[in-house]
Amino acid sequence: MAMFMWKQLPVPTPAMLEPHLPFILLRVLELVYTAWDMEPLARDLGDEGTPFRWDEERRALLRAELDAFFFRMYGIDDPADVEYILDTFATETGGLRHHEIAKYGEYRTRRLVLDAHARMDTPTPAGIRYATPLTPPPGQGPRHPAQSKVSE
Repeated sequence: MAMFMWKQLPVPTPAMLEPHLPFILLRVLELVYTAWDMEPLARDLGDEGTPFRWDEERRALLRAELDAFFFRMYGIDDPADVEYILDTFATETGGLRHHEIAKYGEYRTRRLVLDAHARMDTPTPAGIRYATPLTPPPGQGPRHPAQSKVSE
């Protein structure tokens, strides 16, 4: 693709994301560093701990916070617009919405994202105002014991 095409894509620039890196990176770190093979990435991000434990409920909340953040980053501030977009993640025979309704009895992702979106102010160049309901906070979740590292 030519550069003029890349410049037209609705992708935040690194400069736009930089003030929000503490919010983003702590959540991404906890979502991706769940196995020892991701240790180099964790170290590059300044994390010296062991991998995080896989906790499906906690991961759903971390993803919802990131989704809500990016909705706000793209200027999608009306909850009705967020709900509409999330409702498109379905097909006649499946998709996220149908899968979650079958598994949880509700479209859990929509509820979690809308809850996080409601608690979050629109990002500004100085950052965002948001209080996570996660305890412990993102980036400090439960980890595997140090001795569980598989030796090479």
